[in-house]
Amino acid sequence: MTEKSPKVEYLSTGANRHSSIADWSADGVLAFGASNNVALWRPESSSPKGINTVLSGHTGVLKVVKFLPRAKEDQVSYLVTGADDLKLKLWSINGDLSECKCLHTVDSHSTPITSLAVLKSWSKPGPVILASGGADETVRIWKFDAGQIHPLQTIKTNREPRYIPLSLALTTLGSDSNTLVLAVGGTRKTIHVYAASVLDETIEFKPQATLSGHEDWIRCLDFTLERRDDGPGDLLLASASQDKYIRLWRLHEGTQLPELSAAAASDPLRNAYLPGKAPSNKAHRLRVRDRDFSITFEALLLGHEDWIYSVQWHLGADGVSKLLSTSADNSLAIWEPDPVTGIWASTTRLGEISRDKGATTATGSIGGFWTGLWRADGKSMVCLGRTGSWRRWDYSETNERWDPAIAVTGHTKAITGISWSRNGAYLLSTSSDQTTRLHAAWTAGGQNTWHEMSRPQIHGYDLNCIDSLRDTEFVSGADEKLMRVFREPRAVARLLNKLCDFGQSGVEEMPDAANIPVLGLSNKAVDAEDTSAPEIAGPGAGPGNNQGGGETVDTATAALRSALDIDRPPFEDALSKYTLWPEIEKLYGHGYEISCLAVSNDGTLIASACKASSVNHAVIRLFETERWTEVKPPLVAHSLTATRLRFSPDDRFLLSVGRDRQWAVFERDAEDRTKYAPLQLNPKGHARMILDAAWAPSCEEDGPRAFATAGRDKQVKTWLAKDIEGKLAFSAATTIPSKYPVTAIDILRTRNRDGHSVLAVGNEAGQLSIYSLNTRDLSIVSEVHLDESLCPSKAVLQLAWRPTKAEERPEGHDLAIASEDTCLRIYHFDDI
Repeated sequence: MTEKSPKVEYLSTGANRHSSIADWSADGVLAFGASNNVALWRPESSSPKGINTVLSGHTGVLKVVKFLPRAKEDQVSYLVTGADDLKLKLWSINGDLSECKCLHTVDSHSTPITSLAVLKSWSKPGPVILASGGADETVRIWKFDAGQIHPLQTIKTNREPRYIPLSLALTTLGSDSNTLVLAVGGTRKTIHVYAASVLDETIEFKPQATLSGHEDWIRCLDFTLERRDDGPGDLLLASASQDKYIRLWRLHEGTQLPELSAAAASDPLRNAYLPGKAPSNKAHRLRVRDRDFSITFEALLLGHEDWIYSVQWHLGADGVSKLLSTSADNSLAIWEPDPVTGIWASTTRLGEISRDKGATTATGSIGGFWTGLWRADGKSMVCLGRTGSWRRWDYSETNERWDPAIAVTGHTKAITGISWSRNGAYLLSTSSDQTTRLHAAWTAGGQNTWHEMSRPQIHGYDLNCIDSLRDTEFVSGADEKLMRVFREPRAVARLLNKLCDFGQSGVEEMPDAANIPVLGLSNKAVDAEDTSAPEIAGPGAGPGNNQGGGETVDTATAALRSALDIDRPPFEDALSKYTLWPEIEKLYGHGYEISCLAVSNDGTLIASACKASSVNHAVIRLFETERWTEVKPPLVAHSLTATRLRFSPDDRFLLSVGRDRQWAVFERDAEDRTKYAPLQLNPKGHARMILDAAWAPSCEEDGPRAFATAGRDKQVKTWLAKDIEGKLAFSAATTIPSKYPVTAIDILRTRNRDGHSVLAVGNEAGQLSIYSLNTRDLSIVSEVHLDESLCPSKAVLQLAWRPTKAEERPEGHDLAIASEDTCLRIYHFDDI
């Protein structure tokens, strides 16, 4: 037994939706929570590889991620994460991300963690202090020291009025590194301010002030320090709320109020901010370590049209602070004070254009931006959208504008199915997040990195299974009673030919693109070729009602030609709007949700099954792909849900396995090649339900037939065919034990260089193993187990070797891994 370290070709996963789910370190590493994992990504890397590594360790969904300040003598960065498993974890991360490990785990709150803040120090480095908030209505103070996190204090917020702390901000009071200020906001309309003195090893925060003015929950808080010519100035606190407004608060040292606040008290226009609702100018007094401070309202920032999820300051080298905000109105804004008047205004606004908002939830155009982050130098920004994908902008000094840049995308729920295209050019994945995604390697221009290139299907039901029909078609099944067949559109084909060197032919015969009708689930083919006709505006205008004599073109579909005429992978907005595939057929017949499907290797038949609790519904239905009709009668074998269907490499046999612990083999009719008949049923194939199956390649054209099955009884069994009185019969050959229930297997379609079959096995705990099997008797020749750091943190749901032809003799093999932890992985094995 050995361990194997394949090359990581591709990691793709979406971020959890939470305003504190990500942080961007001064070293350029962006860490974010994805399900119960931590994904690490270098956005400004010279090669747009995307996610570099995924760290597993939490057992609950991640909610908060923060980097700790890095001391000059440290050779590694430190990261703190919190999750619904009630744990805080401390990670060490080296510069090239090759060595990342969990150093310390502590029990934090009695309920899920909701917020996390790290001390901002404006002068000499002091102690590293953290604050965490939980749904148990407490704020806990922690100290980082010697590679561990130590508890210091618990602040209870369950006194009247009770609230859950959703946002925290922690800073030193100006240049005084021994005085700390903590701001807490949450499920109340007020902000609570605490202060503490650092005395020896003890820190005790005490309440100082309650700031009122917001009219809804407080979602995010952040501090910055004003810089003046004569030294440090006042602290500014930004608060973002669900009331659609941002408020700025000033912390000023001394008994005298700051000039702007004193003048505002007598300003007759102070009621003009909101009709009938004047911002409060009440001064709150603090006294800490015999020093007097005041907190006053500074400014009200208006401009967002929906909840504001996050705010973050960037303090530039010139001493000027800029504020980045993200909102549920699908926009992010940069706020700066006017250098002359000091009035705060939005200088930049990025995001979705207003006419695309709310058209349909399927396009991802609603739901907003959940968090926004600055790069350390302020020259780049990222924000997280509803679909779990990142958007990124880099500032161009030449053009004086923010230009979009390549970011990362991925599924946000369990990946339930994967399928390589017939020629192995690209990988399709389906998920419970109701999307189908196409992943391919960007090879043009000397690049060699994997990206999401298209989002063919955005559905209204959770997707369960997928298989490729031809190089440009696929069929998918979901939590509905039918299957849908899709064909590649011309715009996507041109993009893939250009970026991935596919060389697909027949592009001109393809439909140009697709869109989703409002209140519909079917992707309709559209033609955006004729873009010369002007759009007709006014009453009665629209497709099919052109009073100008020319053909009216939908502006949204016309826009896709320019949106996909690009020399780099599409950004998130293009993926969700312009890369859909038109649906060409629906296949009916099942009475319940589709559980599995398979396409014959010659592409002429589709076999499918649905969830079932009786023999009547547990049948396997066959559909021919010429006229898209069902081949009757259906195949009867199982009494419960069939979990996997697999055609043999030559399509002579169809193998099915199910929850009734049975496997069945059907043989193709010699005369009518659309029909199959039962060959052999094994009602006791495993002791518990069978979850997956795969055919082995024959060692020669007429060599022995064999397949493998995987069960919840923690075993993989191989079955070898023997000729008994002129009839094939499969009998047990080898049993491979596993520590956990086996949930996914796949066998390489070609033999390895030693002439053996290669079996990949994934289990419920996420462990991955590779076995070499003797092709003649299926005995185990060798076995290797992947390192734990490369394995998913949850169950492996499907495995798929990349198709290769035996005559090509590739320099290695790629294995695609779909798992419940929302991460899609592609590993390259040089020697198996």
